[in-house]
Amino acid sequence: MNEFSLEGRPYIELCDLLKIMGFCPSGGVAKKLIADGNVTVDGKTECRKRCKIRSGQSVIFDNNQVAVTE
Repeated sequence: MNEFSLEGRPYIELCDLLKIMGFCPSGGVAKKLIADGNVTVDGKTECRKRCKIRSGQSVIFDNNQVAVTE
């Protein structure tokens, strides 16, 4: 499992998280994968590209899990 720290920010947008974690080469690719239903947040499929991911949430994409911390 990977971990991502918000470092004092209240949230990160889902498409930005996938890009920063290196799961996607660009934000455009991340947005397409999210829109196609390939990403889950807290166990539910998430299709909103700019969904706000907050501390305590878990994101899964392509068998990669990210735990978001403060």
